[in-house]
Amino acid sequence: MAVPKKKKSPARRNNRRSHDALAPSSYIECSNCGELKRPHHVCTACGHYDGREVVATSGEPAA
Repeated sequence: MAVPKKKKSPARRNNRRSHDALAPSSYIECSNCGELKRPHHVCTACGHYDGREVVATSGEPAA
C-alpha cells in the first residue's frame, strides 16, 4: 500500500483546498418590479417569472 513519505505542510494542504470556498450568491434585477431576485426563480415581490405573472400576490412587496 502506498504511504506518504513525509508529512504535508499546512501551506500545501491549504493550497489544495483553495477551490473549495463557497461562491457568493448571485442576484439579478426583476424585469417587472426592479427588486433583486435569484436567477431562474420567481420574484418574491411581484410573482413574475419569464415576463409573466405566475404567482398571484397581494400587491405589496414581501419583507
